[in-house]
Amino acid sequence: MSNKRSVTAALAVLAGASTQAVAQWDDEEDNTIYKVVINHEEQYSIWPADRENPLGWKDVGKSGSKQECLDYIEEVWTDMRPLSLRKKMEEDAKRNPNQG
Repeated sequence: MSNKRSVTAALAVLAGASTQAVAQWDDEEDNTIYKVVINHEEQYSIWPADRENPLGWKDVGKSGSKQECLDYIEEVWTDMRPLSLRKKMEEDAKRNPNQG
């Protein structure tokens, strides 16, 4: 099982789904068209293209199959740290250039 599938399965089990239900859901063909969305912390996710974005998320202009969207995210989201943390770390590095 891939890392992505492992995480999905773990989250679903934590949410109360049985492992059998998760395996069935994971194996079903998904014909949904998704879009890639981003929040103010520059964190990415996917969302069904025909639904209104969740509050705080905006389109990045990429849509397609689930796998196409996940592949896009893997390509562009190279730094998993939230934007606020990256900014804080940059500020700290400027203030203390000899540390780190």
